[in-house]
Amino acid sequence: MTKANDLSRLEDVAQLMLDHRLGRLHNAATELDRSRMQLASINAAARPSDELEPITAERVGMAYDRWADQRRSELNLVIARQTAAWIERRGEAQTAFGRVQALQGLAARLKQQR
Repeated sequence: MTKANDLSRLEDVAQLMLDHRLGRLHNAATELDRSRMQLASINAAARPSDELEPITAERVGMAYDRWADQRRSELNLVIARQTAAWIERRGEAQTAFGRVQALQGLAARLKQQR
């Protein structure tokens, strides 16, 4: 009975680890999606109003374009870091899932042996 209890406790710990890793993966995906949406909104931004004088509208447009280019550059770096973090979290979650599956397989074998 000791093996079954130990295995059951290991399964519980492995499941908790999986839940934790999946939560971290979800958080990383949420952050990545938020950054991608920010980048998309900058790319889809409206041009200055037609009510402005042409020279003023062009100056406003150029100032916005300069700011938008800087912000795109910053967001692309953030997205690259967040993508790397997401890939790392996905690997951790896959490992945790594999552990849970392995322990469940061992528990099933132990039950069959009885």
